[in-house]
Amino acid sequence: MDHFTYKNGLLHAEDVAIADIAATVGTPFYVYSTATLTRHYTLFTEALSPLPHQVCFAIKSLSNIAVLKTLGDLGAGMDVVSIGEYHRARAAGIPGDRIVFSGVGKTRDEMRVALTGGIRQVNVESEPELRALSEVAVSLGVTVPITIRVNPDVDAKTHEKIATGKKDNKFGIPISRASAVYAEAAALPSLDIVGIDVHIGSQLTDLAPFEQAYLMVADLTRRLRTEGHDIRRLDLGGGLGIPYTRSNDAPPLPLDYGALIKRTVGDLGCEIEIEPGRLISGNAGLLVAGVIYVKQGEGRDFLILDAAMNDLIRPAMYGAHHDIIPVIEPAAGVEQHPFDIVGPVCESGDTFAKSRPMPPLAEGELVAFRSAGAYGAVMASEYNSRPLIPEVLVHGDQFAVIRERPTFDEILKRDTLPIWL
Repeated sequence: MDHFTYKNGLLHAEDVAIADIAATVGTPFYVYSTATLTRHYTLFTEALSPLPHQVCFAIKSLSNIAVLKTLGDLGAGMDVVSIGEYHRARAAGIPGDRIVFSGVGKTRDEMRVALTGGIRQVNVESEPELRALSEVAVSLGVTVPITIRVNPDVDAKTHEKIATGKKDNKFGIPISRASAVYAEAAALPSLDIVGIDVHIGSQLTDLAPFEQAYLMVADLTRRLRTEGHDIRRLDLGGGLGIPYTRSNDAPPLPLDYGALIKRTVGDLGCEIEIEPGRLISGNAGLLVAGVIYVKQGEGRDFLILDAAMNDLIRPAMYGAHHDIIPVIEPAAGVEQHPFDIVGPVCESGDTFAKSRPMPPLAEGELVAFRSAGAYGAVMASEYNSRPLIPEVLVHGDQFAVIRERPTFDEILKRDTLPIWL
């Protein structure tokens, strides 16, 4: 569910007409719905009740500080995978004891910042990281709560570029070596083992891989406890998928996911952490673009938009699908025509859709990409020297620009000439 609907023939974000935002900020832009963010976060907290739990939003999916504060004010923690994301979480007012630090390549400098600023736990992904973290914690005179990320070699049956739980992925330690690694962690100073971490991938539309992984984590919990470790927290990751099309093949609901968690690990007496990103932010955002040209080609026609692959990389990178709809509601029964929907970047890969049926559109009209809140703005670039596009947050009948479009002067001033030029 989202809060982007047609009202009186015009697409709205909650109670704000998309065309009114476009008239103010220009196109292209991202727009997010506070009501959708709130609803999706609340679905997870309700799904995990009455288990002790913390829902940590995966910042990598959508990192704007206004969005983070919106979720943080609801009680969300944050899952960060870089020190930049840590700074964003703190800038949004998230206390350190609600921030989980994940990622395979944490540097000692990043560890120092997080341990000094406050952290809920560090999810450790390798033995070298364990040793480095211990050294940093000793040097600061602190004890750091840790989990160790185990790789259960479970196929999430998702895209190869977003699968993280197979033995040939770079993430975590093989679950078969968990006892040895936990023993090493227990022998190192300034580390407090609090639990186990697992995350098998993103955009899962079937609960079976989760069940397989979580049953393995339950068995591991019992084994590690017999080996003397006080396992009291299970970080089960994120990954629950969203519907990118309006078909009937909807992914499982958070309520179903919560029931699975209770069934597989609910009897262990552990606090449960989950780290959803896409399911909270994905359907909470649109990318809005304008039509530059309608071009007739040889055997195919093109809609050339002012948004491009640098603004939304998912179709070029993953072959991802986004529903694309006109901002003015088409008349019932209007004839549709197939178009290749493309951007102006000088790459053939700058293609959002091929032979996509669309109603008649003209130059200057607006279209919206649904389900663009996750991995949209965060993966954008300035390729072809195109400015990053604005982000807008809607709250009821209000909207605010939460990231401005930079001017070309601001972009150019970031470059400097060496003295010999």
